[in-house]
Amino acid sequence: MAGRKSKKTLNRTSQDEKPPSSLCDNQRADNAVFRSKIGDVLITIKAKPGSKENAVTDISSDGIGIQIAAPAREGEANSELIKFLSSILKVKKSSILLDKGSKSRHKTICVNKNADLTEKQVLELLQETLSQ
Repeated sequence: MAGRKSKKTLNRTSQDEKPPSSLCDNQRADNAVFRSKIGDVLITIKAKPGSKENAVTDISSDGIGIQIAAPAREGEANSELIKFLSSILKVKKSSILLDKGSKSRHKTICVNKNADLTEKQVLELLQETLSQ
């Protein structure tokens, strides 16, 4: 039985190896930005409230790291996050909703399908902000 297990592990390892390229990084980051069943774009956020300024700090498969220049009390950081994302994505604040995580640092943001943004466009706009 141990032999079967190791063969599967060996086969899985050789098949799952990823070539070293920037394309793999984009594929991993795509997991943080995805489309819902009804067509909205969802963004997984790792919020860092209480920072000196608003900034995108990290883009990974775990989520988009965003520093928020507002304290994490009484929804101030959540409001600032929505305002910051609306400026990055160039959409109205009413097109962005906090879907999950109102009292957590791990949040899911919903960009309304009427904003006419694809997952790729959202990711590109966030990456532009990261490189600045």
